[in-house]
Amino acid sequence: MSKLFIASEVFHGVGTLEELKNIKGQKAVIVTGGSSMRKSGVLNKTVAYLKEAGLETEVFEGVEEDPSSATCLKGAEVMKTFQPDWIVGVGGCSAIDAAKMMWVFYEHPDADFDAMTKPFSVPTLRNKAKFVAIPSTSGTGTETTGLAVITDREKGVKYPIVSYELTPDIAIVDGEICSTMPAHVTSNTGLDALTHCVEAYVSNIDDNYADALAKGGLEIVFNNLKEAVNNPDNLKARQNMHDASFMGGLAFNNAWLGIVHSLSHQVGALYGVPHGATNAIFLPNVIRYNAKDSERFPDLAKIIGKETAEDLAVAVETLRAEVNNQSAIKEFGISQEDWDKNLDYMTKNALADPCTGFNPRKPTLEELKAIYTACYNGEIVSF
Repeated sequence: MSKLFIASEVFHGVGTLEELKNIKGQKAVIVTGGSSMRKSGVLNKTVAYLKEAGLETEVFEGVEEDPSSATCLKGAEVMKTFQPDWIVGVGGCSAIDAAKMMWVFYEHPDADFDAMTKPFSVPTLRNKAKFVAIPSTSGTGTETTGLAVITDREKGVKYPIVSYELTPDIAIVDGEICSTMPAHVTSNTGLDALTHCVEAYVSNIDDNYADALAKGGLEIVFNNLKEAVNNPDNLKARQNMHDASFMGGLAFNNAWLGIVHSLSHQVGALYGVPHGATNAIFLPNVIRYNAKDSERFPDLAKIIGKETAEDLAVAVETLRAEVNNQSAIKEFGISQEDWDKNLDYMTKNALADPCTGFNPRKPTLEELKAIYTACYNGEIVSF
């Protein structure tokens, strides 16, 4: 028997933020990042709609990129004082992921973060509050996933906290919210969504629902990402990319991911490189690597009018260039000396990353290191 894991209610389309007016409850804590949601007016609208629904609100602002466990504990303290029955994550994936972990620590103050880094170890939620996710970026799909990526600053490691308990109760996928997203963020997050579609489709979990969503999301990204980057006021393209992000998230929530993410998590944690950008660098070479043990890549290639796994890898590289993304890790100013110093550490952590277990080909330490080396230099990997 299989079960489809999805946000309990999903509202999608331009203007669906207004659905907040229909929430039933008493209090809500709104968690957001820097100032972008306030400047765009989305935060004020969120507060106003919740007020119209009769909810008292408290705002926790300032979640950093790659949120830390310390930030999550800080937010949980606000929640313990305010006692909300709704938690609303508004903004990019960092804000929503942090809000998810604040939710955990609010309901379980003694929860052990290290223990929760093991897949499916989050304790039962919804004893005190339910969760609303409102993304402002079109990439992670966190609005429908049981995943929160949290960084341990002291160890320099990104931990994907995996549990279906973290799947939001309500997702609001409103393309208008991301209309002010800068071009480079649109590009990075869109390529992240593409990676989710590819990795979910070829994972070692066989799921017809995930397959259909992954294929559909991939087609939408190839058809809309360039337009969303070049013409940010095109709300149709914006909504299409928001939908593709959700579809990719829903696909991998049920089939999970692979070593593109295992590799990316380490680079992001140590060097602060945007997650979507590193995914886009690793993805073509991982396609080439995994094609040795998976016959599924031609299915994806045919969606975009191509034939082979290599055609798909080249198409990703072409799209990456067309939306002005980097083709090598070294382009982010990371020196060869610094890279070599951390290479063994990153490779070891990538091999242990939970995403590695769902990859269609079981990698060795040396194979992951070879992919790291090739992608640092912008070279094609060969095995």
